[in-house]
Amino acid sequence: MALFDDTWMKGFQEQWNAEPDLSGALEKISFNSVIGYGFPGEDACVGFINVVNGKVEEAGAYDGRELSWDMRAEQKNWEKWLKKEIGMTGLGLAFTTGKLKFKTGDFKAMISDPRMAGPFIKSFGAMGRV
Repeated sequence: MALFDDTWMKGFQEQWNAEPDLSGALEKISFNSVIGYGFPGEDACVGFINVVNGKVEEAGAYDGRELSWDMRAEQKNWEKWLKKEIGMTGLGLAFTTGKLKFKTGDFKAMISDPRMAGPFIKSFGAMGRV
């Protein structure tokens, strides 16, 4: 199972939906998004999740659909963040140093909204459990 392949993304879906501080918190704000995950320099992301009212309803290998968020980082950085849950400071540092890039989506708006920032941090913890 490779990072962000179809099988990995379906495992991430299970972990996301099982985490009340993630799916439950996002359900309270009726969060809907299609989020892509991948690596810099590639034309498209590798995997995606479709979040409806906080829950991941669909996950798998990226199929070309329009993304609300497209996050990219080198494989070594993804792996580091998944081994040790990244906190708010680490996430801010990853963004400002360019280790985490958003091809689509407004990182600054998201991270300044505590209703979204906390669950975003929790999503990395869920990834680490796949």
